[in-house]
Amino acid sequence: MNNATDTDDPTRVAFVCVRNAGRSQMAAAFAERECERRGLGDRVEVRSGGTDPAESVHDGVLIAMNEAGFDLSDRTPRAITDDELRSCDYVATMGCSKLSLDGVESRDWALDDPGGEETERVREIRDEVRERVVALFDEIEGGADR
Repeated sequence: MNNATDTDDPTRVAFVCVRNAGRSQMAAAFAERECERRGLGDRVEVRSGGTDPAESVHDGVLIAMNEAGFDLSDRTPRAITDDELRSCDYVATMGCSKLSLDGVESRDWALDDPGGEETERVREIRDEVRERVVALFDEIEGGADR
């Protein structure tokens, strides 16, 4: 498995949910910020996708993420393939499926779907996503010390 200090191949991280319209979009945005904050820009590659993508990111997610300093209005939900997932070092599902991919560190974060939720609940989900992404990046960086 790659780690964030390898210079040959980047560490690939994917965030997956069914619609790719909420949790996985939030996770990808927080992951991109962690890459920037930690100076991992070209050493970590962030992907997000869904198994049945929606037409657009949930309105409540756009609002909550805007409050946290992210403009996701230009993001479009997209499908993610098994081949893309197999190329990843880490895959986090958002509570909608368990993946079993040989050689891929996967975990299910069991997060509630923010679609249709009140803004306050979307904020709570957003904050939980942020905490999990930060912990994942701590783990990725910690892997360099093993």
